[in-house]
Amino acid sequence: MTSAEFISPAQLKEELQIEGITETSILRYFETLNAGEFEATAALFAVDGVMRPPFESDIVGTDAIAAYLKQEGQNIKAYPNTGIAETLENATIQVQVTGKAQTSWCSVNVLWLFILNQQQQILYTRIKLLASPQELLSLRREK
Repeated sequence: MTSAEFISPAQLKEELQIEGITETSILRYFETLNAGEFEATAALFAVDGVMRPPFESDIVGTDAIAAYLKQEGQNIKAYPNTGIAETLENATIQVQVTGKAQTSWCSVNVLWLFILNQQQQILYTRIKLLASPQELLSLRREK
């Protein structure tokens, strides 16, 4: 990454807009994640909220989510692009966001699926890599 491509956390905070998404907790999720403020990211989840990262099983609870992000999220930047939000029957909101995730060694298209409760807390998020089977195999091998 050249210095011309580098986006500072301050710029990211000012500029973070996801087309189609107005839910503050979703915008804050990406802002805090990219700033490395993993405690703040985890605090956006309900107490028993669930995060489902790629290649992992469910991580349940804000403490476990914060610990996971501190371990695995250090060199990952998320670049959300567009999203769709819809209210489900039980008054929860489902939000789908597509974009890219950048690590020190690759960039991959990602789908983030969120379920929010009425208090805008994240009940569930699933992070899904949108890549071909060959791309996924090469990603796994390099871990």
